[in-house]
Amino acid sequence: MAIPPPDAARLAALNEHHHFGLSDAEIAEYGPPVAATLAASERVEELYAATAPVAPGREWAEPKENPYGAWYVTTSIPGAAEGPLAGKTVAIKDNITVAGVPMTNGSRTVEGFVPTRDATVVTRLLEAGATVAGKSVCEDLCFSGGSFTSQPWPVRNPWDADRNAGGSSSGSAALVVTGVVDLAVGGDQGGSVRMPSAFCGGVGHKPTHGLVPYTGAFPIEQTIDHLGPMTRTVSDAALMLGVMAGVDGLDPRQPTTLDPLDYLAALGQGAEGLRIGVVGEGFGTPGSDPVVDDAVRAAVGTLRDAGLSAEDVSIPWHADAMAVWNVIATEGAAFQMLDGNAYGMNSQGLYDPELIAHYAANRIAKGAQLSKTVKLVGLSGRYTFELGGGKYYAMARNLAIELRKAYDDALSAYDVLVMPTVPFTATPLLDLDAPLATYLPTALGMIGNCAPFDVSGHPAVSVPTGLVGGLPAGLMIAGKRFDDATVLRVAHTYEQAVGGFPAPPALTAVGGHA
Repeated sequence: MAIPPPDAARLAALNEHHHFGLSDAEIAEYGPPVAATLAASERVEELYAATAPVAPGREWAEPKENPYGAWYVTTSIPGAAEGPLAGKTVAIKDNITVAGVPMTNGSRTVEGFVPTRDATVVTRLLEAGATVAGKSVCEDLCFSGGSFTSQPWPVRNPWDADRNAGGSSSGSAALVVTGVVDLAVGGDQGGSVRMPSAFCGGVGHKPTHGLVPYTGAFPIEQTIDHLGPMTRTVSDAALMLGVMAGVDGLDPRQPTTLDPLDYLAALGQGAEGLRIGVVGEGFGTPGSDPVVDDAVRAAVGTLRDAGLSAEDVSIPWHADAMAVWNVIATEGAAFQMLDGNAYGMNSQGLYDPELIAHYAANRIAKGAQLSKTVKLVGLSGRYTFELGGGKYYAMARNLAIELRKAYDDALSAYDVLVMPTVPFTATPLLDLDAPLATYLPTALGMIGNCAPFDVSGHPAVSVPTGLVGGLPAGLMIAGKRFDDATVLRVAHTYEQAVGGFPAPPALTAVGGHA
């Protein structure tokens, strides 16, 4: 469509924004050449429209039964007749596009958007034979771990409906551990695959950064964006990872080449003789439950009995890693997820112009309805960016290299590193109108062990330990970058040693959305 040229008042505002110091006469002089540049934008819009995809006519419905509030919408999109995932159902976190099926990313600012393309991981799951069963609820723009910020409703923990399910991949975790679906996809920028898996008693694997293409998922911050499998068993996580992994040529987060690997077959190698480093800085953290620490150490003992060696290791950088993550995840996300309308600019890859336009308009119109965690990101991240011009973000990204090296150095002596996924079990579900002093710790207080590996890019999986007070707790196993197979081998060995992971009790009545 024709783009109206800016009038003198708009040019004056732009002049003030950029501090160009143009006089009124100079601003008037710029009017015609600025208007002339708009022809290129109009032509690009015409060219794009000629090849833009059209959403397929897939059927979907509001969930008929939704005791945990885990479904956003349900559907049934069959995949290939044959393949490694044939006969399996999968829930797709609602920050990931499924063409023709509504997407909300847990937020009123995305509500009403219908994608025209499948995300790469959705395409790969369908090609492997999986049936997409629906979109699982996630937290508002995925920036919380407490499962109460999500729109249109919160997600409840299947072990105790009065407690949160973790986040932000809360719906995926609840659906998988209750057996409603066989598999689920989650996203992880600060622990959002692993934390709900720990709280709900499932398996959640955050792959090495760049191993699984993020194409078609709503970004938060390009350097920490991950997608990963969420399952009931380690073998299913390995099977699913083998389908999802690999370069798609459309995601700038990925290397140019990746050798294919059969992660399921790798489990058959076992883990006897592998070396475990038990990271001291991951235990006894502020707010941690000593009983959870004990459960994780007991899990390490089980791995010792299974033939692995284990000893304590100190990684001082782990204690400072949250400062690095906080700067990247606030200043970086304020720049990309908010001011950049999710995708930002200046990187190669496949963009989603329709989602950008929809979110850009609604982010302004419905900004008051964003969660308090997202508002914190916008206020803090934009302030430090304006104060330092981006220098704090630049410092944090440079320090991320040192953080990665600290883990790499430890992993030169050990095959994997372990610690609690979350230092406590699921807490009571909070109301949206809770005071900020309660809201923020409930939403973000559990990420201290998980978020560092989003910054460093190392793979990490959470598997259930023994129950703590009748609730699941998580053992987190991290490994060398692009050695996800070893991480999963250790997790599988533990799973076999304990005889599998328990399922939540049947809940006859819950207060979730129905």
